[in-house]
Amino acid sequence: MSSSSDALEAIERILDRGGDADDILRQVVAALHHEAGYAWAGIFFLEDGELALGPQAGVPDESRRTSVPVTWQGDRVAELAIDDAPEEDRMFLERVAVLVSGHCLVGWDTGGESWEP
Repeated sequence: MSSSSDALEAIERILDRGGDADDILRQVVAALHHEAGYAWAGIFFLEDGELALGPQAGVPDESRRTSVPVTWQGDRVAELAIDDAPEEDRMFLERVAVLVSGHCLVGWDTGGESWEP
Protein backbone atom coordinates (compact mmCIF):
# COMPACT_ATOMS: atom_id res chain seq x y z
CA MET A 1 0.00 0.00 0.00
CA SER A 2 1.31 3.46 -0.87
CA SER A 3 1.65 6.02 1.86
CA SER A 4 -1.33 8.22 2.57
CA SER A 5 0.85 11.28 1.93
CA ASP A 6 1.50 10.08 -1.65
CA ALA A 7 -2.21 9.47 -2.15
CA LEU A 8 -3.06 12.87 -0.66
CA GLU A 9 -0.64 14.56 -3.08
CA ALA A 10 -2.28 12.71 -5.99
CA ILE A 11 -5.75 13.79 -4.83
CA GLU A 12 -4.64 17.41 -4.40
CA ARG A 13 -3.25 17.36 -7.97
CA ILE A 14 -6.61 16.08 -9.25
CA LEU A 15 -8.46 18.84 -7.41
CA ASP A 16 -6.00 21.52 -8.57
CA ARG A 17 -6.55 20.54 -12.22
CA GLY A 18 -10.27 21.20 -11.76
CA GLY A 19 -12.94 20.17 -14.21
CA ASP A 20 -16.34 18.56 -14.01
CA ALA A 21 -17.28 17.46 -10.46
CA ASP A 22 -18.23 13.95 -11.62
CA ASP A 23 -14.88 13.48 -13.38
CA ILE A 24 -12.97 14.79 -10.37
CA LEU A 25 -14.76 12.45 -7.97
CA ARG A 26 -14.19 9.47 -10.28
CA GLN A 27 -10.48 10.31 -10.35
CA VAL A 28 -10.37 10.73 -6.56
CA VAL A 29 -11.91 7.29 -5.85
CA ALA A 30 -9.57 5.79 -8.46
CA ALA A 31 -6.61 7.39 -6.66
CA LEU A 32 -7.83 6.02 -3.33
CA HIS A 33 -8.00 2.56 -4.88
CA HIS A 34 -4.78 2.66 -6.91
CA GLU A 35 -2.53 5.14 -5.08
CA ALA A 36 -3.61 4.47 -1.49
CA GLY A 37 -4.15 0.77 -2.18
CA TYR A 38 -7.65 0.38 -0.74
CA ALA A 39 -9.59 -2.63 -2.02
CA TRP A 40 -12.56 -0.39 -2.87
CA ALA A 41 -13.44 3.30 -2.62
CA GLY A 42 -16.74 4.99 -3.30
CA ILE A 43 -18.77 8.09 -2.65
CA PHE A 44 -22.40 7.89 -1.60
CA PHE A 45 -24.44 11.04 -2.24
CA LEU A 46 -27.22 12.03 0.14
CA GLU A 47 -30.33 12.37 -2.02
CA ASP A 48 -33.73 12.89 -0.43
CA GLY A 49 -32.44 11.53 2.88
CA GLU A 50 -31.07 8.33 1.31
CA LEU A 51 -27.51 7.40 0.37
CA ALA A 52 -27.05 6.71 -3.34
CA LEU A 53 -23.80 5.24 -4.64
CA GLY A 54 -21.91 7.51 -7.00
CA PRO A 55 -18.40 6.98 -8.35
CA GLN A 56 -16.53 3.91 -7.17
CA ALA A 57 -13.33 1.99 -7.89
CA GLY A 58 -12.18 -1.49 -6.95
CA VAL A 59 -14.03 -4.56 -5.72
CA PRO A 60 -16.45 -3.89 -2.84
CA ASP A 61 -16.48 -5.85 0.42
CA GLU A 62 -19.10 -4.23 2.63
CA SER A 63 -18.06 -6.36 5.62
CA ARG A 64 -14.79 -4.38 5.76
CA ARG A 65 -16.25 -0.93 5.07
CA THR A 66 -15.25 2.31 6.78
CA SER A 67 -17.28 5.44 6.10
CA VAL A 68 -16.64 9.08 6.90
CA PRO A 69 -19.20 11.83 6.44
CA VAL A 70 -18.68 14.49 3.79
CA THR A 71 -20.11 17.80 4.97
CA TRP A 72 -20.69 21.16 3.30
CA GLN A 73 -21.25 24.17 5.55
CA GLY A 74 -22.11 21.87 8.45
CA ASP A 75 -24.58 19.65 6.57
CA ARG A 76 -23.86 16.07 5.54
CA VAL A 77 -24.04 15.88 1.74
CA ALA A 78 -22.29 12.55 1.11
CA GLU A 79 -20.21 9.74 2.59
CA LEU A 80 -16.75 8.63 1.58
CA ALA A 81 -16.59 4.85 1.92
CA ILE A 82 -13.48 2.69 1.88
CA ASP A 83 -13.18 -1.08 2.14
CA ASP A 84 -10.21 -2.60 3.94
CA ALA A 85 -8.93 0.63 5.52
CA PRO A 86 -6.92 0.36 8.75
CA GLU A 87 -8.26 2.46 11.64
CA GLU A 88 -5.14 4.63 11.64
CA ASP A 89 -6.15 5.93 8.17
CA ARG A 90 -9.26 7.63 9.55
CA MET A 91 -7.65 11.10 9.79
CA PHE A 92 -6.44 10.79 6.20
CA LEU A 93 -9.93 9.82 5.03
CA GLU A 94 -11.48 12.70 6.97
CA ARG A 95 -9.05 15.06 5.20
CA VAL A 96 -10.04 13.64 1.80
CA ALA A 97 -13.73 14.10 2.73
CA VAL A 98 -13.07 17.79 3.42
CA LEU A 99 -11.18 18.20 0.14
CA VAL A 100 -13.97 16.70 -1.99
CA SER A 101 -16.93 18.20 -0.13
CA GLY A 102 -17.61 20.98 -2.63
CA HIS A 103 -17.70 18.46 -5.47
CA CYS A 104 -20.31 16.29 -3.71
CA LEU A 105 -23.20 18.72 -3.99
CA VAL A 106 -24.59 16.90 -7.03
CA GLY A 107 -27.87 15.86 -5.42
CA TRP A 108 -27.94 18.44 -2.66
CA ASP A 109 -30.23 21.47 -2.52
CA THR A 110 -28.11 24.59 -2.11
CA GLY A 111 -31.21 26.66 -1.36
CA GLY A 112 -30.73 28.71 -4.51
CA GLU A 113 -27.24 29.87 -3.47
CA SER A 114 -24.53 29.52 -6.05
CA TRP A 115 -21.55 27.39 -5.13
CA GLU A 116 -18.11 26.82 -6.49
CA PRO A 117 -16.27 23.60 -5.56
